[in-house]
Amino acid sequence: MNEDYKELIEYLDQKFGKVDTDFKELKDNFNLLQTSVDAYAVKADTYFQEMTMLSGKVNRHDKWLFQIAEKLGIKLEY
Repeated sequence: MNEDYKELIEYLDQKFGKVDTDFKELKDNFNLLQTSVDAYAVKADTYFQEMTMLSGKVNRHDKWLFQIAEKLGIKLEY
């Protein structure tokens, strides 16, 4: 009986081997995608922190300029 199914077994083995290979490639590609997304998230977080600090610095400079202008008697307009 085993001889009767030999051709079928070889065919199915070939097909499942291809599915296994495709699955491994998909897993590798997913890992690369996940790594890329993680790297982008780190860069975005760093950029957000830098923009927050820069915003504080600009606000501080604006405040100083208005204080200087007030002491000099100059009216600054936005």
